[in-house]
Amino acid sequence: MHRVVVIGAGAWGTALAIQAHRAGAAVTLVPHDPVRAAAIARSRLNPRLPTTAIPAAIAVGPAPQEADAVLLAPPLQHLRASLAGLARGDAPLVICAKGIERETLRLPLEIAEQTHPGRAAAYLSGPNFAHEIAAGLPAAAVLAAVEPAVRARLIPLIATRTFRVYGNDDPVGSQVGGAAKNVIAIAAGAVIGAGLGENARAGLITRGLAELARIAGALGGRAETVMGLSGLGDLLLTCTGTASRNFSLGLALGRGESLAEAKATRRGVVEGVTTAPALAARAAGLDAPICRTVAALLAGETTLGQAIADLLARPRRDE
Repeated sequence: MHRVVVIGAGAWGTALAIQAHRAGAAVTLVPHDPVRAAAIARSRLNPRLPTTAIPAAIAVGPAPQEADAVLLAPPLQHLRASLAGLARGDAPLVICAKGIERETLRLPLEIAEQTHPGRAAAYLSGPNFAHEIAAGLPAAAVLAAVEPAVRARLIPLIATRTFRVYGNDDPVGSQVGGAAKNVIAIAAGAVIGAGLGENARAGLITRGLAELARIAGALGGRAETVMGLSGLGDLLLTCTGTASRNFSLGLALGRGESLAEAKATRRGVVEGVTTAPALAARAAGLDAPICRTVAALLAGETTLGQAIADLLARPRRDE
């Protein structure tokens, strides 16, 4: 039996632990807080994912010494600390956090390479809400790694009949998709919250996809990756699904709430808030008006009305 360790016991980490167990692995879920670990182990319930019981076969507590893969699902801004706390070893890392590190502007796999140089690593992304994965509803994802052997080794550890995992050899494109979609989803939520209509949201998503493609290409990714599950698929889900924290925060902003008010009513981390300024900085010099506008809006450098006016006032051009 394969051994899988999942670092991070938020909704996504818990769902991944359940999915790896469903795929036949022996799983250990590792919360950051020992007190929380004890509570989850005792109740077999995670308050972040209250509708799904954690199977008794999933261990909850410290990571074992040996594993066939380590899945990391903390909030992106805590990924470096989670990686630094890992024991040295040769178990491949699967990064399951989406975004860009605020201080360094690094993508997730760039952080992993810095903290664990030379260690095999892959990136998991796609249109996946945690509660649906935990419930075993049909879904698809992408596991991106340059080396075919790494993909072949890792996909069977989490894939099942209802969770189709596709391989991809463009981890840069996949990581940019995972980061940018959260920023664009805030904009999509603001459009709906402000009452601008479905036409405006559809236009924004489409132009956001083009923006995502430009950023991915500039960083070394490929356009076809952006059109797949880790780009278009994730973007559509996050910009339209009511369970999306980024979309719901944008919705609140569009309805006139301040950022502080909107954040106070969200459960869990809204990754797009910290990703927006980092992505805008990483995309400096590129044509990325939506990402830059969201960053300015969140920083209080523009108002929603002015942001909308500025985007609509952009020069006309061919698509």
